[in-house]
Amino acid sequence: MIRAVESAPLVSAPVLAAYSYCEAVTGQQARNFAYGIRLLPTPKRRAMSALYAFSRRVDDIGDGALPGDVKAARLEDTRELLTRVREHEVDEDDTDPVAVALAHAADAFPIPLGGLDELIDGVLMDVRGETYETWDDLKVYCRCVAGAIGRLSLGVFGTEPHARGIERASEYADTLGLALQLTNILRDVREDAEGGRTYLPSDDLAKFGCSAGFDGPTPPQGSDFAGLVHFEVRRARALFAEGYRLLPMLDRRSGACVAAMAGIYRRLLDRIEREPEAVLRGRVSLPGREKAFVAVRGLSGLDTRHVTRRAVRRRT
Repeated sequence: MIRAVESAPLVSAPVLAAYSYCEAVTGQQARNFAYGIRLLPTPKRRAMSALYAFSRRVDDIGDGALPGDVKAARLEDTRELLTRVREHEVDEDDTDPVAVALAHAADAFPIPLGGLDELIDGVLMDVRGETYETWDDLKVYCRCVAGAIGRLSLGVFGTEPHARGIERASEYADTLGLALQLTNILRDVREDAEGGRTYLPSDDLAKFGCSAGFDGPTPPQGSDFAGLVHFEVRRARALFAEGYRLLPMLDRRSGACVAAMAGIYRRLLDRIEREPEAVLRGRVSLPGREKAFVAVRGLSGLDTRHVTRRAVRRRT
C-alpha cells in the first residue's frame, strides 16, 4: 500500500517561491499536464509541479542543440543534483528553485526519486540516438521516460488503504505512463523525424512499408501508413485499458487528475485514429474547451466508476 502524506509541512516563503516557479514552468510548458494537476489539492499540485519542472529540465537538455557529449555531461550534473536532493543536502536557501521545491516535495510525500534517475537514463538513450527494433525494446525506453513518471506521481497521489488489487498499483501507473508515451510518439512522429529520431519499432515500420521514415507531409510512397497508425493505436488502447485499473485505487481528486490527463491523451488518440496523416502535417491537439470538458468528466468520477463496474463484471 502506498500512502501519500495528506498534511504537508508548513511552507516557508523561500519554498513557496520555489513552488511558484515550478508551477509557472508547468503552466507554460505542459498544458495537458497542467489541466490535470489543477484538480489536486494544493500540496499535491505543488509536488507534481516540482516533479514536472525537474523532468522538463532533463528533457530540455536532451532536446537542445548542444553536442552529444556536452548533453551527456549536463545530464550527469543533473543526476548529481538529484543525489543531493535524495541525501537531504538541499535546503530552502539553495539558489536552484527546482531543487528546493523537489526536496520539499520529497520530504512531504513518499516519492521514489529513483524514477528521476530512470528518466535521465532514458534521455541519455535519446542523446546516443538509440533506435528500437521491437516493441519490447521500445518499452524499455518508454518505462524510463514515462512509466517512471507514473510511478513517481503515485508517490504523490497515494492509494486508498482498502482498494482491491492495491499491490499492483505501481504496475498500473507504469502501464498508464507507457500509454501516454506511445500516444506522444504517434503525435510527434513528423517532428521527431525532422530531429533525426525514430521511436516506432523498426519491425512495425517494415511490416507496413514505412521504413523510409516520415520527413515529409505525406507517408512514404507505397506504404500503409494508416495501417501502421491503427496498429499502434490499438496497442495504446490496450495499455490505457490496463493502466486505468489504477483509478479506483486513488482518492477522488487524485483519480480525477489521472482521469483528466489520460482522457486528454485518449481523445488525441481518437483524432489520430480518424485522420492518421494529420500527424505528418502538424501537431494534433485538443482545444481548451475540450480539455476542460475532460477535466470536469474526470472530477465527476465517471471514468473511475466505469473501470470499477467493468472490474466487477470480470469477477462475477
